[in-house]
Amino acid sequence: MSAFSFARVLQRFLDWREGDQFEVDPTPCLKRINVLAHSMGNRVLRETLRLWRKYYLPGGVPLLFRNTFLIAADIVNESLEEGRAGEVIPHASRNVTVYFASDDLALRASKASNLRNRIASRRLGHSGPEDMAKVGRNVFVVDCDDVNTRYDFPKGHSYFRSGEVFGEPGVVFLHLFTALRTGRVFPEDETRRMTILRD
Repeated sequence: MSAFSFARVLQRFLDWREGDQFEVDPTPCLKRINVLAHSMGNRVLRETLRLWRKYYLPGGVPLLFRNTFLIAADIVNESLEEGRAGEVIPHASRNVTVYFASDDLALRASKASNLRNRIASRRLGHSGPEDMAKVGRNVFVVDCDDVNTRYDFPKGHSYFRSGEVFGEPGVVFLHLFTALRTGRVFPEDETRRMTILRD
């Protein structure tokens, strides 16, 4: 239900950006917007953008986000494909980075609860996209299997916050920070779409 409220906020922001604010200050806003969604927050982001398009922008959403980081995403791994509920995430973003770990215990519990509801699909945060050929070229994938349980033992779910020493950045945070700073997910090789993070 939060998605309806967030969709209204996005529309009000868009109205402000394209409307009355120019009468007060004609200088365009050049700030970049980045969004990070963790776990169930990915459902909120997906539904927010889906409802925003449905009720306010049936012609399509604008390119609003520089980077969208989907970490330990608790949504089905086909979500970002065209025709699926999350297809609008790549439409609204310059870069979409999916961080996943197959041994994330919190997502295993989610998968088990979904099986009870007769939904048998891997989670995006467990495996990354089902088929990279079916998602946009602006979707990038980062395998965090080698570090997730070391950074968040034993669950391996909140592995982006710090490294092995609390408060010290780990490789996931540093990768994310580089993308924020440069606007490139893999600045050393812009044709690359996948990597494995290791310490």
